[in-house]
Amino acid sequence: MLLGFDIGGTKCAVILGEKTSDGTLSVAAREAVPTSLPVYEQIEWLFSTAETLMHDRGVKKSDLTGIGIACGGPLNSRTGIILSPPNLPGWDHVPISDMVTHRFGVKGILQNDADACAVAEWKFGAGRGYRHLVFLTFGTGMGAGLILNGRLYSGASDGAGEAGHIRLTEIGPVGFGKSGSFEGFCSGNGIAQLAQIRAREAMQSGRAVSFCAGPDHLPAITAKTVADAAFAGDEAAIDVYKTCAQYLARGLSVLIDILNPELIIIGGIYVRAQPLIEPYIRDIIGRETLPNACNACQIVPAGLGEEIGDYAALSLADLEP
Repeated sequence: MLLGFDIGGTKCAVILGEKTSDGTLSVAAREAVPTSLPVYEQIEWLFSTAETLMHDRGVKKSDLTGIGIACGGPLNSRTGIILSPPNLPGWDHVPISDMVTHRFGVKGILQNDADACAVAEWKFGAGRGYRHLVFLTFGTGMGAGLILNGRLYSGASDGAGEAGHIRLTEIGPVGFGKSGSFEGFCSGNGIAQLAQIRAREAMQSGRAVSFCAGPDHLPAITAKTVADAAFAGDEAAIDVYKTCAQYLARGLSVLIDILNPELIIIGGIYVRAQPLIEPYIRDIIGRETLPNACNACQIVPAGLGEEIGDYAALSLADLEP
C-alpha cells in the first residue's frame, strides 16, 4: 500500500492507495480538510487521519511500501524540509520527511507539488509517452514541474520550475512576493486580486457586478465565484479571465522558447475554467514564440483532472531515483 500527503495552501489531504497489477494507481481512501490549523496541529491531523484510514481498512504500517509528500515550494527534497512556502505561512523549516519516517516507519519522500504533479501526469495522465513536458499547477499559486529528456528535472538547488516568480510586468497583482508576476496573474489568489480591482472600478462608476455585492464583500471574492459569474455572462468577470489568459499566454511563451517542450499540461483552475481561458492564448503564443518551438508544443488540461493531487502524492513513492 502507498500513503500520500498532499499539503496545499488551500487544503491538505491524506490519500491511501496502491499500485495495481497493470501498473496504474488506485485510490483506496482519502480525506481532506482546509489548511487552517497551526502548522504542527495540521501535521498531527494529517498523521492521525492517515492512521484512521489505515485502521479502517486493516492496513498496518508494515504494509506500507512508500510514502509521498507533495507540498508547495520552496523546499529541499534531499533533506525533506519545507522551506517557508509563500502560500503556507508559518511552515518554516519543517522537517516533514523525518517526522513521517519517525511516525510510520517508512521513509517519507518530499517533493514540490508541481514536480509531483508533473510525475503523476507523465506516468499516469496526459503526459504518458512524452519525454519533454511542463506541468503548471495554476491553483492557489503557480508553479511548474519539468520532465526533460525523460526525467524529472529539479535543478541545482531544488528550485527548478518556480515559474510563478517570473515578472511579466512591473505593476500588477502580487504573487510569490512580486507584483506583476506570473503567479500574480495566473493563480487563484491572483484572479481574486484582479476581480477586486474590476469590482472597485465598477462600483465607483455606479455599475454592479454579480460576483460582489458591495465594498464589504470584496475580501470574499474567489477565482471560483468569478468563474461562476463569467459562465453566467457577467462581462466584468469575463474580462478578469481574459486578462488572466493574456498573461498566461505570455508566461507560456517564455517556457516554450526556453524549454522547447512537446507538451504543456495545466491543472487546477485551467481544468475548471478552460472555456474562459483557452480562446485567448493561442494567438498570443503564436506571436510571441519561435515558430518551430510553437509548432512542436501542445497545451492541454491535466488528464488526471481534480484527482491529480491524490495521484501526485501517491506517485512520489513510485518515482525511480
